[in-house]
Amino acid sequence: MLVDLVQLTIFGLVVGGIFALGAVGVSLLFGILRFANFAHGDMMTLGAYLALVFVGPLALPMWVAFPAALAGTALAAVAIDRALFKRLRRASPVILLISSFGLALILRSLIQIIWGPENIVYWTDIVLPWRLGEIRIRPPHVVMLAVTVALVVALHLFLTRTRIGKAMRAMADDPDLARITGIPTERVILWTWALGGALAAAAGIFLAVDTRLNPLLGWNVLLPVFAAALLGGIGKPYGAIAGGFLLGVAGEVSTLVLDPVYKPAVAFAVIVLVLVYRPTGLFGGR
Repeated sequence: MLVDLVQLTIFGLVVGGIFALGAVGVSLLFGILRFANFAHGDMMTLGAYLALVFVGPLALPMWVAFPAALAGTALAAVAIDRALFKRLRRASPVILLISSFGLALILRSLIQIIWGPENIVYWTDIVLPWRLGEIRIRPPHVVMLAVTVALVVALHLFLTRTRIGKAMRAMADDPDLARITGIPTERVILWTWALGGALAAAAGIFLAVDTRLNPLLGWNVLLPVFAAALLGGIGKPYGAIAGGFLLGVAGEVSTLVLDPVYKPAVAFAVIVLVLVYRPTGLFGGR
């Protein structure tokens, strides 16, 4: 029983890191733009397929393909904002939400047209797990956790040490006051989309490495990603990180008493409980 708990906790940390990276993007966008971006899951899928282009036809190693895919997805996110959401800045949140849902359908359809609907893997090499007694650890999981921690630290330094990061935090706390004090709001929005897109790509790539790459990759985890953002406190990036890891571990550990097919129900239950008992989340979001 203890071995199973430790093994599932390790898996949960890996899955939680994926949820955390996705939830940070959702939380940042909500904090700055005040709407829930339903296309975020498909941005994760787009980033994963961009990495496939770099490791497949271009035959680049993953350590090169990974940052290239992050940069490409960040540029795509900024382009989407310039082409669509910039025109809807003054629209109601409901209009923005519906627009993001339509964008999700468009992105998913384009991905299916370009790459097809079948499952794909980045590589076919068999990597044997490491053994620590009865505990098994997959080498890719160690790399994924290490890179996730590095990205979280980099995000923290960006938000706390750079002028644009501090401006993002100020605008998330009080957008009207931020505009009055002369903070360049359009530049902040641009950086928010770029960061959200890059982190979504990282989450999508890690999810594809851990499972399989297909056009529904990001859409299938959109519910737990939003649940993680709500659990931590919507609009609070640090809360989203904590919520992602907590939800990932909770989902995996729940398989000790539940059939694994019910793991998505854990995310749904978290959303319901948070909305009923603590709508502001663990970190006091909106």
